[in-house]
Amino acid sequence: MVGERLRHLRHLRGETLDQTARRAGISPQYLSEIERGVKEPSSEMIAAITGALDITLVDLVVAVADRLIVVRQAIPVRESVRTPTCQAVFALAA
Repeated sequence: MVGERLRHLRHLRGETLDQTARRAGISPQYLSEIERGVKEPSSEMIAAITGALDITLVDLVVAVADRLIVVRQAIPVRESVRTPTCQAVFALAA
């Protein structure tokens, strides 16, 4: 979901992968893989990308959390998948 949000923010700015990647100091291919969820970036990479998009890491986390809440409300969770980890995530999103 982080990659999805980064792509959305990049599109809102009307930027190409090349433009954002250049400012972040990474390759366009790597940024594309992050946006598609193929690669899990380090916190340093996320910080570089958010900096290139002129947003804070907090802004990104809040946007992802808001999206998770929407998704959680749209898809009912069966009791069988409510593991302790899932319960902790749902408690944070509530």
